[in-house]
Amino acid sequence: MKVTGMQSLVGEGGSRTLAPATGEYGNRRESERRFRVLGIGVDVLQIPNAVDQMSRWIDGAEAGRYVAVTGMHGMVESYRNPRMKRALRAADLVVPDGMSLVWLGRWNGFRLRRRVYGPELMWEFCRRTRHRGFRHFLFGGPPGVAEELADRMADTFPSLNVVGTHTPPFREGNEPEPESVLDRINRTAPDILWVGLSTPKQEIWMHENRGRLNVPVLVGVGAAFDFHTGRVRQSPVWMREHGLEWLWRLLQEPRRLWRRYLLGGGQFVLLVGMEFFGFKKFD
Repeated sequence: MKVTGMQSLVGEGGSRTLAPATGEYGNRRESERRFRVLGIGVDVLQIPNAVDQMSRWIDGAEAGRYVAVTGMHGMVESYRNPRMKRALRAADLVVPDGMSLVWLGRWNGFRLRRRVYGPELMWEFCRRTRHRGFRHFLFGGPPGVAEELADRMADTFPSLNVVGTHTPPFREGNEPEPESVLDRINRTAPDILWVGLSTPKQEIWMHENRGRLNVPVLVGVGAAFDFHTGRVRQSPVWMREHGLEWLWRLLQEPRRLWRRYLLGGGQFVLLVGMEFFGFKKFD
């Protein structure tokens, strides 16, 4: 295992500088490269744009940027939970991880080809920047998963530099992170912190802790830790690309996810319809 200097720890937004305009943007100004869903701005970009932007932030060495990789579930949670709404509104990037947001982006006139799928964004960033010496830290997952993922990353990208992992204890809510944990993360001096908690925990965690971390980029990637270690099976590509991943995941974990996809999905459709027809405004 080639995980250099690893330390295992088991146990409203700033300025925005987006990637240069591409085919997804056309000639729109930066302020027009977003569309709004339930009062949340969603950035119009694809995985290569996101990787380039994250790399630029690391090169700039300014701490505290974070990327919210979200979809239908995150939008519904932002409607239900004021802390989640603040977290998404303060994010430096909100990228569409979910075909429902891709479809809404297209409806708003953007040529979005694909979703910005969290596990793919993580792996593509590692692949494209593996020789740049960026320092990675893995935060989240059940006990042992972050360490297993670090091994997998080292095997897949031998030159990648994973400097630490941390598995936080299970918490019902978003309790303050102990200062000792944040201090130990800071001592490893990561360039990028991958946060593998569930939504809305990971977005709230990044928002409320970024000012206490000397880390240029934080990215919430949800179940990517479980997928990349094989702990949870990913849906077939054709389902992921056609808006059916929710069905696959529901069939895999019905007791845990039925509320999210059946009740939350229905609420999302209702709220988007109310917004579209002007029955409700989301500030």
